[in-house]
Amino acid sequence: MGLEDKIRRVTPYTPGEQPKGAGIIKLNTNENPYPPSPMVREALEAAAAGGKTDELRLYPDPAASDLTCAIASAYGLSPEEVFVGVGSDDVLAMSFLTFFNSDIPILFPDITYSFYDVWAELFRIPYEQVPLDDNFEIRAEDYRRENGGIVIANPNAPTGALLRPEEIEEIVRSNPDSVVIVDEAYIDFGGISALPLIRKYENVVVVQTFSKSRSAAGLRIGWAMAGKKLIRYLSDVKYSFNSYTMNRPSIEIGTACVRDGAYFRECCAKIRATRERTAEELRGLGFAMRDSSANFLFVTHPEVPAETIFEELKARGIYVRWWNRPRIRNHLRITIGTDDEMRTLAAALGDILGKTV
Repeated sequence: MGLEDKIRRVTPYTPGEQPKGAGIIKLNTNENPYPPSPMVREALEAAAAGGKTDELRLYPDPAASDLTCAIASAYGLSPEEVFVGVGSDDVLAMSFLTFFNSDIPILFPDITYSFYDVWAELFRIPYEQVPLDDNFEIRAEDYRRENGGIVIANPNAPTGALLRPEEIEEIVRSNPDSVVIVDEAYIDFGGISALPLIRKYENVVVVQTFSKSRSAAGLRIGWAMAGKKLIRYLSDVKYSFNSYTMNRPSIEIGTACVRDGAYFRECCAKIRATRERTAEELRGLGFAMRDSSANFLFVTHPEVPAETIFEELKARGIYVRWWNRPRIRNHLRITIGTDDEMRTLAAALGDILGKTV
């Protein structure tokens, strides 16, 4: 056996481009266009003024207790029902390692967050991708069969489609012997969280993130909410992998961020309003799309290929997301930016299509 035969190789997740330079409009990675809570700035300034940089020589609290308690308080939970990690990607990866440990394939949609199959391949977890229907929607009945676990992004990405609470509950109730992970990265932009289900069922884990609705993608904070037993199992795996995953500044700044509920709700409302205005404008240009419950739109045009529009926008310094993948290669995912950014986008699309906004 040669050297190459002993190395684990996978096809990695491909993140959106990170363009640099002045004048770029970046609508390709679903970041929040607004700054974090003013409490974040205050926390940063207080840390610098108080000489807390000296504490960086010390390991952080492995339980991230201040942040865990703040999240628990905000969501009406006990700290033992919350697990925090370095972004929801870290939380989801730990969840895959913890909860998907059988020879029976796990289930997730064929069109969804493309990290799921990467983790399954990396951790040698058997999986099946369940096709969305012709409207790019998840059918709860497709998940009523034997499985090693289930992952559902709700709202789904990149489609923005939302399952109703009763549909999520049907999936959870129909699979009592499997853990069902509900990835709610975008839930704050539309829809109702599955969080109440953790008190009703012992097999559900709800995952959320600071990266989208809380304007803190750079902090890398995500968390899971579940019954105490599942959180304990998840923590055991985390401590066996890396005890000190969350750094000191992120714990402190994240705690300040989660406490500013009013600012969080204000930003989400602005994004929802801009999303609806932009959807109306794009429909006026001939784009087709379903209603979105996320901070992005998933669009297609009947006359001009998505790849052509993607390249034309990029040449104008506007970045959106396009995948050369079956079923969705003629679609674009467009993050909702500020009102000014979306007006510039609409004008550019009108120019590309030869139409007036």
